Amino acid sequence: MRVIAGTARSMPLKTIKGMDTRPTTDKTKETLFNVLQTDIPDCRFLDLFSGSGAIAIEALSRGAAHAVLVEQNAKAAECIKENLIFTKTMERAEIQKCDVLTALHRMEGQKPFDVIFMDPPYDQGLEEQVLEYLVHSTLADEYTVIVVEASLDTDFSYLEGLGYHIYKEKKYKTNQHVFMQKKD
Repeated sequence: MRVIAGTARSMPLKTIKGMDTRPTTDKTKETLFNVLQTDIPDCRFLDLFSGSGAIAIEALSRGAAHAVLVEQNAKAAECIKENLIFTKTMERAEIQKCDVLTALHRMEGQKPFDVIFMDPPYDQGLEEQVLEYLVHSTLADEYTVIVVEASLDTDFSYLEGLGYHIYKEKKYKTNQHVFMQKKD
């Protein structure tokens, strides 16, 4: 796994051993950032369920102004720190080592993020919990791009009822990215 583009281009990233994290493949990451390319420069980026930190580091490498990475697994959080230091992006990043909902509550009242990315453990309904929280949060407004990486089986039929609209979906062999924003 490596950084695809930007200031840290081609730099390899560490991941933790085992099945606790699911690194996004380079091809999937490239497709994701092709969709997000105009949203990334100078943005505030929130990476929930960060794993190795690869998605936020890619955003920082491509010009994001600041990124918050949330990961509760201690080994993964240490891996994120090492990757941020190695790619020289640490000074524009903040790691929160706690569960995602705790982190969101801690940050409540801050200005909205420009991009929120989440890659929760599949098929546990965690993305729905986060989206329910964000719908009334100061951390996302109608301009915030929210991207969920999920299994192909994940049902997003509840989104409209919560007040979101999906503007793009990208399906891969085993998973998908769903791009959404809050309705005005």
